Amino acid sequence: MTKGYLALVLHAHLPYVRHPEYRYSLEEKWYFEAVTETYLPLLAVFRRLQSDGIPFRITVSVSPTLAAMWEDSYLQEKYRDWLARLLDLADKEVVRTAKDPVFSPLARLYRQRFQQAYHEYFDLYHCNLAGVLRELAGSGHVELITSAATHGYLPLLNTQPEAVYAQLCIAVEEHTRIFGKPPRGIWLPECAYDYGIDEMLAELGINYFFLDTHGLLFAKPRPAYGTFSPLLTPAGVAAFGRDEETGKQVWSKTEGYPGDYFYRDFYRDIGFDLPLEYIGPYIHPDGIRVHTGFKYYRITGKTDHKEPYCPEKAQKKLAEHAGNFMFNRERQIEYARDQIGRPPIVVAPYDAELFGHWWYEGPAWLEDFFRKAHYDQDTFAVTTPSEYLQLGMPLQVAEPSSSSWGNGGYHEVWLNGKTHWIYPHLHMAAERMIRAADDFPAARGLQQQALNQLARELLLAQASDWPFIITTGTMSRYAGERVHDHLVRFNRLLEQVYSNRIDAEWLKKLQEKDNIFPQLDYRVFAPREKIIKIKAAL
Repeated sequence: MTKGYLALVLHAHLPYVRHPEYRYSLEEKWYFEAVTETYLPLLAVFRRLQSDGIPFRITVSVSPTLAAMWEDSYLQEKYRDWLARLLDLADKEVVRTAKDPVFSPLARLYRQRFQQAYHEYFDLYHCNLAGVLRELAGSGHVELITSAATHGYLPLLNTQPEAVYAQLCIAVEEHTRIFGKPPRGIWLPECAYDYGIDEMLAELGINYFFLDTHGLLFAKPRPAYGTFSPLLTPAGVAAFGRDEETGKQVWSKTEGYPGDYFYRDFYRDIGFDLPLEYIGPYIHPDGIRVHTGFKYYRITGKTDHKEPYCPEKAQKKLAEHAGNFMFNRERQIEYARDQIGRPPIVVAPYDAELFGHWWYEGPAWLEDFFRKAHYDQDTFAVTTPSEYLQLGMPLQVAEPSSSSWGNGGYHEVWLNGKTHWIYPHLHMAAERMIRAADDFPAARGLQQQALNQLARELLLAQASDWPFIITTGTMSRYAGERVHDHLVRFNRLLEQVYSNRIDAEWLKKLQEKDNIFPQLDYRVFAPREKIIKIKAAL
């Protein structure tokens, strides 16, 4: 008899980055690396498990911005060029290391992996990653859910509920268009929740969402079963809480598996190690050194000294860690079952990009865990939130706490001394967007196109990625420029709409540059009371 359940959840998200104005874009490189190192390896894992008859279950959240980039023909062809350049470097690395017994096998391994990525993406999947996931969802192995339209940080947009509703409504519509079915669940950006958001989720047909641990534990009234059972919000939406133990074991670089000294070191890369005259054609055209993906060393320790990476030893470690993760879930679920007197669920949510990009061995670890969980234990079943809810166990009604999974647990990562300047502009633009949707309820032709583009520019400015990047200081100038540029375009376009002097040529350039959400209807920003009345009438 199954004593409990484990739900693994991966959140696949990147900000919308598309720069046809540049031959080389560091920001597009984020996307190309994620496709090569995370999405393709994870899809390969899922397909192997399916082919071998392993009854795995996993929930995957695909943000609408990422799905839009998957669909974009410009990015598909730019990715071909990027991979071709890596394959050229791979050939040179095989020659350069040919007489080195340590590094030669690694160079050949990377060449094989990049060749495989090219074959899978262009020959096997025909650039259609969403289609592959759709097939896996149809088989029942993968449950696909969504996130907010541009990953807006919803609690800080909630001064205008219309802005939050637009983020959620567009997400549901885009997910349904791309994957063929409306999502049953949602990954709220940054797991950030605020009071009243559950009412909009219920209105849009969303059955569940995720919270960080304290968002559930600080609910009112306090939950009787901790995070081992979802709560039911006052609006009737299930809220699942993140399990802390599984978070530390996989997320933490000090306590978790990814920090093991035998795993590949992310930061040591030939893009920084090799002479500029050799590596120059494969880094930034301005000579800025960047990661190439060719990493020949393992973590080794906490110093700068690094030993060569050994895939065979890493494979043994990941098998050991997969077994440890399974063992810990068995004991955890047995203990929780005894304590609460009902089958518990352990919810383990992670950023998908951890697997493969940051933690090179992550996809193989995940595959090994699913195989072990199937063959080597019968204590718990791997499930999805929807399947768990279908068991029909009674859920406690409570109001979750406002929270996030960011540092400090609330909103300070996105609202602080570095980022506070953003929100007055976002709130003012949202007010103007709501008013425009109300003032022009039946726009047609060029005016309608302009209003739709107005909504796109606002949505793109609202992305939580920009304040996050500014706070962390990684590419803060770029993030600040993205907010500024979208808002400048918004204000200029708004003025043209109200003056009835729309610059058609400039509008076309905006539509070509930021072509996300092809079916967007600006009226989604209409005042909430009007939308509620329309839905009530229907």
